[in-house]
Amino acid sequence: MTRQRLIIAALLITAIGVFFVSGAHQWFTLETFKAYQSDFQAAFNQHPWQVAGIFFAVYVGMSALSLPGATLLTLLGGALFGLGWGLLIISFASTIGATLAFLLSRFLFRQPIEKRFPNQFEVVNRGVERDGAFYLFMLRLVPVFPFFMINLVMGLTRIKTVTFYGVSQLAMLPGTAVFVNAGGQLGELESLGGIVSPTLLASFALLAVFPWIARRIVLLVQRRKAYQGFIRPTHFDYDIVVIGGGSAGLVTSYIGSAVKAKVALVEKHKMGGDCLNTGCVPSKALIRAARAAHEIRTAPRFGVTASEPQVDFAKVMGHVHQAITDIEPHDSVERYSGLGVTVYQDHATLTSPWEIKVGEKTLTARHIVLATGARPRVPSLPGIEHAPILTSENLWSLTELPKRLVVLGGGSIGCELSQSFARLGSHVTLVEGTAQLLGREDTEVGEHVERALSQEGVTVMKSANALEVCQHGQEHQLVVEHNGERLTVEFDYLLVSVGRQANVEGLGLEALGITTTQAGTLELNKRLQTRLPNIWACGDLAGPFQLTHAAAHQAWHAAVNALFGELKSFAVDYRFMPAVTYVQPEVARVGLNEKEATAKGVAFEVTRYAMSESDRAIAEGATEGFIKVLTVPGKDKILGATIVAENAGEWLGEFTIAMKHGLGLNKLLGTIHPYPTLGEAAKATAGVWKNAHKPERILRLLARYFRWRRGNEK
Repeated sequence: MTRQRLIIAALLITAIGVFFVSGAHQWFTLETFKAYQSDFQAAFNQHPWQVAGIFFAVYVGMSALSLPGATLLTLLGGALFGLGWGLLIISFASTIGATLAFLLSRFLFRQPIEKRFPNQFEVVNRGVERDGAFYLFMLRLVPVFPFFMINLVMGLTRIKTVTFYGVSQLAMLPGTAVFVNAGGQLGELESLGGIVSPTLLASFALLAVFPWIARRIVLLVQRRKAYQGFIRPTHFDYDIVVIGGGSAGLVTSYIGSAVKAKVALVEKHKMGGDCLNTGCVPSKALIRAARAAHEIRTAPRFGVTASEPQVDFAKVMGHVHQAITDIEPHDSVERYSGLGVTVYQDHATLTSPWEIKVGEKTLTARHIVLATGARPRVPSLPGIEHAPILTSENLWSLTELPKRLVVLGGGSIGCELSQSFARLGSHVTLVEGTAQLLGREDTEVGEHVERALSQEGVTVMKSANALEVCQHGQEHQLVVEHNGERLTVEFDYLLVSVGRQANVEGLGLEALGITTTQAGTLELNKRLQTRLPNIWACGDLAGPFQLTHAAAHQAWHAAVNALFGELKSFAVDYRFMPAVTYVQPEVARVGLNEKEATAKGVAFEVTRYAMSESDRAIAEGATEGFIKVLTVPGKDKILGATIVAENAGEWLGEFTIAMKHGLGLNKLLGTIHPYPTLGEAAKATAGVWKNAHKPERILRLLARYFRWRRGNEK
């Protein structure tokens, strides 16, 4: 089969080469068409069937080989054959040629590409199996991509050939008719005065507005297909019903009420969601308490003598719960009721695209926003169901400090909690299955965090595969495979932080045909719509980030697109999404790092600045860390910034603003920063970049100029 592919590929390359080398492509221009129009017409008048047959064969051949000139041939066909016969001939010729190109692509490329990218194409083929015909119809009807590219790409999928042909024949017909009609009008043009004829102007106007008309038709067909089988209510109780009272749901509700829409918010558990009750707020309160213990323990380095800190863990957890209590009013039922939002504290199930059953009550809404969040993922290790397991949900019920804590997972949460519990006095073992902590960051960042944790007493086990959980009497053990050995790690509690899974169960999504991605989040378009255009999602349920500020960013888009999308809608832009890991020193990043830029094939330059050069960092005794900025080669445009430093998250915003508004490093360098501050390191980094890109030729000329001014050069 490989030999056959090579032979056919060689023949194709030869045919395409002959087409260009022979100069045949030069015939397919508007000038040639006009110059030989009378000859074409005369030949057709004398031998109509022969000319039509040759035209048909040439059109099929050019489409099959993906050669340029199809648009001009369509215009020529309109001029030669008129609208009726021209449309008939070109419609079949273009579809047959497209199908041949489709089959060639499938024969030559599908198998090797599927073998090279099996997971990616499995996802693609699932989508094609479900919506392939409609997706192809939309691409054909709305010419977002060149038709030859659609032929080649669809050949890589598992769409049926008969489906490809039938959909292409139907969907290309309107566009073909527009071009054939325009060709017919051009063929009748006899003088310059004919350019302003109403018929010709109408043809070109139709060419201009056709994509817009086609898109509206596609959207209409899409909506009718999505809502098939459902009856739309004649009136609605609410403009928006939001399901989920976490960060995403609260922001959506706030925006809806602020613009005077009628909004209902449904939350079956606690208002504030994970961020307030089990995530951001309690974890940062715990981190602060642990940091206080660390500051006392390390005070002698500043000449301040202090004894080993006495940690009252029950009071530490009291501080954590007090932080939650103090912030609760911001997210309370009372506050949102005061804003005009109707709050229901019950379980919600979608019974139709516009109806939600809340307890025993049914609500109707023009739009529904799903913001049900996510929960910790617990791996299915043998024996884990009998072990004392902690997650970010039940961790905050602890009243006694674990003496021996095993943390499973070396991501942001795992690293933050490992450092905090070690500082509070636990013996912590961090088990990570990959070769690096914080796997999404650059290798040196992971190594820096590993050193910081190890120096504070955390035992870090990388490339450690957790096998099972065992119990011997009152002792619990995690069995891991590490460096080729089978080891056991004893623990009092096993803290699981291996990721989170979206809360999609019990919402009635399956009955509505709303599907999930391979990651378990909902399948959405760039405007956060599900397959049902009036149902939206944001927050952890939507992915790809599990960050409170990402949820708020998505919530703005979901609310605005739902309420005003018929006038103007907005695609979510994740390019400038900042993220912080709250270890000490903190790891903060926005945009690309070296690992991501390399994977995406993005060219970059790296500018580094060591925090040991910062005056404020020296004064604070916080010289560990660095800033690393990626820029476009030879330019000061920022592609991404990574900061490993004290309180890095507090001054990452300077780089985020710069990237968002197109400000380069020169602008940062020209901005006055207060001295001495840690944030001044951003300006210093820009200075490093400037020094590396200084205009050497101009500086040499200046050196000669000043020597001349001093009278040292004749």
